[in-house]
Amino acid sequence: MEAFAQIAWLIPLFPLIAFLASLAAGRGGKNVGPYVGILATFASFIVSVLVFAERLGRGAQDYTWNSLEWIKLGNYSLAMGYEINNLNALMLIVVSLVSLLVNIYSKEYMKGDERISVYYGYVALFTFAMLGVVMSENLLQLYIFWELVGLGSFLLIGFWYYKPEAKAAAKKAFVITRIGDVGLFLAILLLFWHMPGHSLDFTNIHNAFAEGKISGGTATLIALLIFVGAVGKSGQFPLHTWLPDAMEGPTPISALIHAATMVAAGVYLVARTFDIFQASPAALDTVAYVGAFTAIFAATIGVAQNDIKRILAYSTVSQLGYMMMALGVSATVSAGMFHLFTHAFFKALLFLAAGSVIHAVHTQNIREMGGLSSKMKITTWTFAIGALALSGIPPFSGFWSKDAILSEAYAGGHIVLFVVGLIAAFFTAFYMSRLFFLVFTGKPRGEHHGHAHESPPVMTVPLLILAVLAVVSGFAMTPFNGWFGEWLTGHAPEEHSASLVMVLSTVVGLLGIGLGYRMYGGSRAAGAVSAGGGSWLYRLVNRKYYIDELYDVVFVKPLKALGSALTAFDRNVVDGIVRLCAEAVTGLGRLGSRMQNGQVQTYGLVMLLCLVALTLVFVGRRLWNVW
Repeated sequence: MEAFAQIAWLIPLFPLIAFLASLAAGRGGKNVGPYVGILATFASFIVSVLVFAERLGRGAQDYTWNSLEWIKLGNYSLAMGYEINNLNALMLIVVSLVSLLVNIYSKEYMKGDERISVYYGYVALFTFAMLGVVMSENLLQLYIFWELVGLGSFLLIGFWYYKPEAKAAAKKAFVITRIGDVGLFLAILLLFWHMPGHSLDFTNIHNAFAEGKISGGTATLIALLIFVGAVGKSGQFPLHTWLPDAMEGPTPISALIHAATMVAAGVYLVARTFDIFQASPAALDTVAYVGAFTAIFAATIGVAQNDIKRILAYSTVSQLGYMMMALGVSATVSAGMFHLFTHAFFKALLFLAAGSVIHAVHTQNIREMGGLSSKMKITTWTFAIGALALSGIPPFSGFWSKDAILSEAYAGGHIVLFVVGLIAAFFTAFYMSRLFFLVFTGKPRGEHHGHAHESPPVMTVPLLILAVLAVVSGFAMTPFNGWFGEWLTGHAPEEHSASLVMVLSTVVGLLGIGLGYRMYGGSRAAGAVSAGGGSWLYRLVNRKYYIDELYDVVFVKPLKALGSALTAFDRNVVDGIVRLCAEAVTGLGRLGSRMQNGQVQTYGLVMLLCLVALTLVFVGRRLWNVW
C-alpha cells in the first residue's frame, strides 16, 4: 500500500494555493509574499521526499488515481488524475528542491522590488504547472499543464516588463515554444485517432506500442511530432533561439527555467513517451542526431559570449542536446535522465552563483569583472565546483553522467555521435574555464570591483547545498554502481566497458581547462579580453552563426510583409466593400428623406412631373405605333 503516493496530489496543490494567495494580495503582500512562496514550496518538497523515499522500497508498485471524470461524450470518457512511478518521483524531487532553493535565494536577490509578491506568485504558478506536467496521468492532461508552463515562463521572463529587451524575450519565448507545442498537439490528435478506445493515458499507450498495435509510419510520425514539442521546450536546434534571450528575466528565474524545470520538460516528455520512440528506429535516430548537433553547435557558441548568463544559457542548450542524444542512442532512459538529474543541481548552482556575482558587481559582462575570488570566497568555490561538474571532471557529478552518455554511444556503435560528444565536452570545459578565469582571477577590470562583497547567507546557503549535490549526486550511477539505472527502469542496465571512455572524456575535459588557463588565466586575462573579436571566425561564433538574423530575413520580415499586405487588403477591400454598402444605404435613405419632406408644393410638383412623364410616354408610344 503506497500511503504517501495517495497524498501526492498535495505536491502541486501547495504552490497553487501560494499563487492564489499572492494574486489576491497583489502588491500589498510584498512583506508576506516571499514567506508564503517559500513555505508552500517547502511543503511540496517534504511530500516529494516522502513519495520518493517510498519508491525506494523494494517491490514498490506504480500508483495511479484517475477517478475524476472530466469529459464524457457518449461512450467515451476522459478521466483526470495523477500517476506516481520511479521516473516522475525522481522529477518531483528535482523540481521541488530547485524551486525551493530558488525561492529562498530570491528573497534577498529580489529585495526592494515593488512587485516581489507578484514575482513569488508567478514562481508559484510556474512550479505548480511543472509539477502538474510531471504527475499527469494522461497525455492530454500533460498538454494542459505543458501550456501552463509556457504561460508561467512568459510571465517570468518578461517580469521586468518596462525593459524592452525583457518584453521582446518573453514574446519570443512564447511564440517559438508555441511552434513546438503545435507538433505535440498534432501528436495527441493522431494518438487519439489510432489508440484503441481513443485512450490517452500512459499505461494504455505503453501497452499499445509494446504490443505493436501502432507501428510503422504512424508510430514514426507520432514520435517525431512529440519530439517537435520537446525541441521547442528544451531549446533544441532549430528552436533554440528563445532560450538565451530568456536571460532578460531575473537571474533566479534563469536558474529555475534552465536547470530543472521548463527546459527539462522536453527531455522528460521524450522519456515519458519512450515506448512510442522505441517503436520507431528512425525517430530514435532523429532524436540522437538532433541532440548531438545541438550539443556541439551550442558549445561552440558559448566560447565567444561575454554575458555571464548567456554563456550558461548556451551551456544549457548544449547539455540538453547531450540528454537528447542519450535518449536516442540508448535502449533505456537511464543515461539521459541521469544527466538531467545531475545537471539540475550543478546548473542551478552556476546560475545562482552568477546571480551572486551580478548582485555584487552590477554587470553581466565578464570583460568588466576579474579578481573577484579575493572578495567572494564562497561564490568562487561553489562556482568552481559547478564549473568542474559541468566540464565533466572526476569525481564531480557531471563526469559520471556524461560518461554514461558517451559509454552508451560508444557501446552502441555510434562512433560519429561519440566523437561529437567528446568534441562538445572539450568546448564545454574550455568556455567554462574561460568564464571562471575572467570572472574570478587576474586583476579587477570593472569599476564596481571596489564595492564587491560576498552575498548574504540567504543567497550563499543555497549555493552550498547545490555544491554538495553537484559533488555527490553523480555516485548514484557509476560504472561500478548501476543502482540508479536499475531503480529507474526496473531492470539491470547493460554493462559496458567504460575504461577507454572515462580516460578520453577526462583527457578532453582537462585539455579544455588547460587551454582556457593558457589563454585567460592570471595576467593573460586582460590581454585576451582586449584582443578578442579580431577574426571573422570569432565574430561568426559571437553572433551565434547569425541564426537570429537568418530567421529575421527568412521568416520574420516575410511574415510581417504578409501581415501588412493582409491588413491593407482587409482595410481597403473588405472594409471598403462594407463601407460602400453602408454609404449606399445611407445615401438611399437620405434621398428618400429628401423626397418625403412634408411640403405640399413639393408633392404637387412631383405629381405634375410624373403626369407629364406619363403623358410623354403615352404620346410617344402612339406616335411610334403610327410610324
